[in-house]
Amino acid sequence: MKLAWIGLLAILAFAANSLLARAALLDGDMGPGAYSAIRLGAGALILLPLMRGASIKRDAPAGLFLALYAIAFSFAYVRLDTATGALLLFATVQTVMVLVGSARGGRIGWGGFTGIAIALAGVVYLLSPDVGTVDVASAALMMLAGLGWGLYSLVCHSGEGEAAPATAGAFAVAAVLALPLFVMAEPVTGTGAVLAALSGALASGLGYVAWRLVAPHFSLSGVGAVQLATPVAAGLMAWPLLGEAVTMRLVLAAAIILGGVALAMRKPRAN
Repeated sequence: MKLAWIGLLAILAFAANSLLARAALLDGDMGPGAYSAIRLGAGALILLPLMRGASIKRDAPAGLFLALYAIAFSFAYVRLDTATGALLLFATVQTVMVLVGSARGGRIGWGGFTGIAIALAGVVYLLSPDVGTVDVASAALMMLAGLGWGLYSLVCHSGEGEAAPATAGAFAVAAVLALPLFVMAEPVTGTGAVLAALSGALASGLGYVAWRLVAPHFSLSGVGAVQLATPVAAGLMAWPLLGEAVTMRLVLAAAIILGGVALAMRKPRAN
């Protein structure tokens, strides 16, 4: 039960990251590069007291994946609405989990590959110029962010290192990698900086410690499945908070993608 509550906290943190990024970048008052740098810097700062026990050598790969996710995530959310971005992000994460599980010797079977194909068809439907107005370049960036987050989640799943120091070490590496983005000629408003700092310190820094605590207790497919609650939470929260409409196209695409992912997660029958 304790792990369930911590997992719920992590899911709410993931949804909050989508909402805060979209709110900060919505009107173009803050550039995505500066947002990424402030977010990762705030996360590193709040986790600084937990650095004892961190290992830069051990945590560098996680920091690299975290930076890839956070930077691509911010640039993607300039032109994506909250629910669409979260859906693309975590559908990609789940695909990474299924494929890595297969590469490590896990059995997927025809149902698994069919499920992935259905999920990809849902993504194509969501992004089709003849059906909707989703920016394809932004969607590709969000899927790149999903790759980064999926690889970061795999590191979390390994359980190597204590959760808090390992997360602190990853944020320290990611913050250094993102620092050059802060000096780019981008607008930075007080409101945008506050939203980025809240995302980094609370939703990311502390939220990712919670995720690193619970991730090793799930299977690889379970790690992806738990995160699939995020698009639902983000979409429901974006409706009253940001005034974003939930379109029928998004609902249908979500049903196709999540249905495909659910099929991919099913265990194949024994011979």
